[in-house]
Amino acid sequence: MPDRSYLDWPFLEDRHRDRARLLDAWAAGIGPIDHDDTDATCRDLVARLGADGWLEATAADPADPRPLDVRALCLSRETLARHDGLMDFAFAMQGLGTGALSLFGTPDQQAEWLPLTRAGKAISAFALTEPRSGSDVANSTMTATDDGDAWVLDGEKTWISNGGIADVYTLFARTGEGAGARGLSAFVVPADTPGLSIAERLDTIAPHPLATLRFDGARLPKSALLGQPGQGFKIAMSVLDVFRTTVAAAGLGFARRALDETLARVTAREVQGKPLSELQLVQGHIADMALRVDASALLVYRAAWAKDSGAPRVSREAAMAKLHATDEAQKVIDAAVQLHGGDGVRSGAVVERLYREIRALRIYEGASDVQKVIIARQTLDAAAAAG
Repeated sequence: MPDRSYLDWPFLEDRHRDRARLLDAWAAGIGPIDHDDTDATCRDLVARLGADGWLEATAADPADPRPLDVRALCLSRETLARHDGLMDFAFAMQGLGTGALSLFGTPDQQAEWLPLTRAGKAISAFALTEPRSGSDVANSTMTATDDGDAWVLDGEKTWISNGGIADVYTLFARTGEGAGARGLSAFVVPADTPGLSIAERLDTIAPHPLATLRFDGARLPKSALLGQPGQGFKIAMSVLDVFRTTVAAAGLGFARRALDETLARVTAREVQGKPLSELQLVQGHIADMALRVDASALLVYRAAWAKDSGAPRVSREAAMAKLHATDEAQKVIDAAVQLHGGDGVRSGAVVERLYREIRALRIYEGASDVQKVIIARQTLDAAAAAG
């Protein structure tokens, strides 16, 4: 039986524990996941998650706009990632794609899109990255020009998750109120906007719907603006402040699955008439894996609890959680592959799939090195303020 003792930690409430157990049972009942046709699979998973109510946690309820429950988001991603990476992806993108709407949308914007995305009837996406500005968001060059009664979009976005299958994009473009980060704004962009096209579909080692979007004179009504002009960087960082912690939770879910698979392997596999688990070297690997999993879980749920408890920003805590959980998950999964021997690199094996899936989490929503910069800057600033 996989370890579930962490559900009793004081970071969580009974409603979180109930959600984790029920979602675990739901995910276990979903049939084999098709990883070949990811577009169709993600559409199907979003529809199923929505129909059964699981997507309600991904966005504010327009009729009752309480803050997002970050612990519920994290438990959901951890649980789904432990079952299958595409399950996690389908859930996560509904939250990331509409995070700005939940936090900054007008009542009309929220009423138009959030009931659809929460029900799984519309797919959302978050369009921030550009070909020449990945982690350096302040240097985005895509423009949104004020043309009287409309905004006109020109430029490209790339590595956009759900690109090509999304119904709505939260997009960030330069409106020119100031240099760098001060000149970005956020917009709600329906996928059928004239002038928006899919320039390229992108393939990766762990297949997901990804695309480059091109905008050639795409016109949006003035009502498409999210928040105020020049507020885009603040909006993007506020969204990442919430959802970066959930990326850590997904990494934690992958690591838990790798540990579970390894425990089953080393207790069943024999060498010279004895289970692998009796070898001290194997026990050393198991100890390292268990330590990495628990340390990651503590950082993940500390960050989520802090945000849910009213902390205005948890950038440092979220960065620590994402950096540690995703980097350590890579080590846990690598150890799992090693302890599986030849079966660990067999195409289609669980730990082989995990080995491919974990790598992207150390890059998207802020690469590991970016998280180190955030942690260092905030630690130095805190020391200076205290001194």
